[in-house]
Amino acid sequence: MASKFSVGIDLGTTNSLLAYAALDSETAAIQILRIDQVVAPHQIEARESLPSFLYLPDESEIASGALAMPEASSRDPVIGTFARNIAAEQPERTIAAAKSWLSFARVDRKAAILPWGAGSEVSKLSPVDATRAILKHLVDAWHRAMPDARLSEQIVTLTVPASFDVVARDLTREAALAAGLPDDFILLEEPQAAVYHWLASRGNTWRRDVTQRDLLLVVDVGGGTTDLTLVRVEEEAGDLMLRRQAVGDHLLVGGDNMDVALAHFVAQRFQEKGLKLNAWQSVALWHACRRAKENLLALDGKPTESIALLGRGSRLVGGTVTVEVGRDEVQQLLVDGFLPECPRDARPERGPVSGFQELGLPYEADTAITRHVAAFLADNRNSEDSVSSNPARTHLLLNGGVFKAEQLRQRLRDVVSAWDAGAPPSMLGSTEDLDQAVASGAAFYGWTKQHGGVRIRGGTARSYYVGIETAGLAIPGMPRPLQAVCVAPHGMEEGTELDVPSREVGLVVGKPAKFRFFSSSHRKQDRVGATLRQWDDDELQETAPLELALPLEVGSEENFVPVHFHSQLSELGVFELWCHSTRDAQRWKLEFNVREDTGDA
Repeated sequence: MASKFSVGIDLGTTNSLLAYAALDSETAAIQILRIDQVVAPHQIEARESLPSFLYLPDESEIASGALAMPEASSRDPVIGTFARNIAAEQPERTIAAAKSWLSFARVDRKAAILPWGAGSEVSKLSPVDATRAILKHLVDAWHRAMPDARLSEQIVTLTVPASFDVVARDLTREAALAAGLPDDFILLEEPQAAVYHWLASRGNTWRRDVTQRDLLLVVDVGGGTTDLTLVRVEEEAGDLMLRRQAVGDHLLVGGDNMDVALAHFVAQRFQEKGLKLNAWQSVALWHACRRAKENLLALDGKPTESIALLGRGSRLVGGTVTVEVGRDEVQQLLVDGFLPECPRDARPERGPVSGFQELGLPYEADTAITRHVAAFLADNRNSEDSVSSNPARTHLLLNGGVFKAEQLRQRLRDVVSAWDAGAPPSMLGSTEDLDQAVASGAAFYGWTKQHGGVRIRGGTARSYYVGIETAGLAIPGMPRPLQAVCVAPHGMEEGTELDVPSREVGLVVGKPAKFRFFSSSHRKQDRVGATLRQWDDDELQETAPLELALPLEVGSEENFVPVHFHSQLSELGVFELWCHSTRDAQRWKLEFNVREDTGDA
């Protein structure tokens, strides 16, 4: 059955949205789906966004059924507005930032670990299951609104952070398929979706805003991550086109960090009133400050916000303590703390590392987003940009709810302007629809796949490598040295394949083995077949290894086969590494999806 709609899903750390456009229309008229959700016991309302919070009800709430959606079990997690609002009162039963946990390689992301630190009386969920539950809620909302257009039959584009590694994206795909998305749904980087939203808003006039060699710096500060992408304007056959030049590393700094900073600030005021917070009060304050931050930074935000916490002593009147925080002081706290002024050559400050660290989300040690942006530009700008008589102009495209605050937008613009000798970068896009830009851009992207339109080109955003264990005498307690062979260079286009020039490599078959893979967003010069014998820690990032037993040919007893590599990147963005025997016609395939890393899907 032919698809009727292009559907874009923004799976956000703080809020999730669903946008759509009819495919039979010659113009991409994008709409936002209102999502039914529990807002209070026995009360369901439709809202434009679904807060990405899950509340795990206790037995009394399960028995009452007061928090269940019509088609759901009373034991299902409560997702949306009610879960977000009750997080401050019941943090031990509330899952927040599931998407950030999905990208955290130090934990088993399929294990029931959330809410992190909750007691055994709480039936926990894994990051994958929490993600699936959020997406299933969106799927159910779509089917209620569009009963004659099953989501599995539509063109669906789901966004992920540009900095998600291969494993995090594969786990996202697993959760999405379990939730009911179509098998051929598209993964698209969030910053690219923001650019597509800008293209949709400008139509054919976007070329008036930029010229050849200009740079689009996309700064996407979400709830849990900061994503950086650099897009260059190029000319092809006399027409302007866009090419994605670079993406940043995974930066766990965003709105969550701002909430913690505000909570620390407010905790001092509670302490002045005689309330020293225990562990769960601190978590409750974090959730309360998140809500206060959103209210104070909104375009029509109030000048002050009250934050109340339950007290612990009989001397506390009414059992609660309340403090007031002002809009101006909160904005200033966040401006100086997260967007400080810094020079062009600034680098993130790492600081000393403690030998003992709590196992939790690995937030960035340096919360100064401006220093991360400076380092990103320094690493990825072409050298001629700074020496040319006509240097490339920089345009800023901001995304994420934190940029609703004028002071935050202006500070970033001022800092980038100072780096470019005082030439203020132009601001692309509107600040009125920052919450909807990613979902809308994803829907527009799917629409252009049928109707045609501007595409961001660039091929794979990273180079990919396989780890080869070197031969040699074993040394007790030490692993053999590892080499990394480039099997997919930066910019490899979809629909292409490459023979990997290298010497024979021994492949283990017929018994369990560990296959190690690496990627790099920095080593753009490596060609297919390049062999690295040593590298700096920040040059290559290892993904979670594949552990499996490749099949052994019937009748064969040889477990060690000499092979050559052959790489293929399909039109659907699936990277296949084929291992061809040099002795006969046998071959084996290892694959993982890099569609989300390509810019011209």
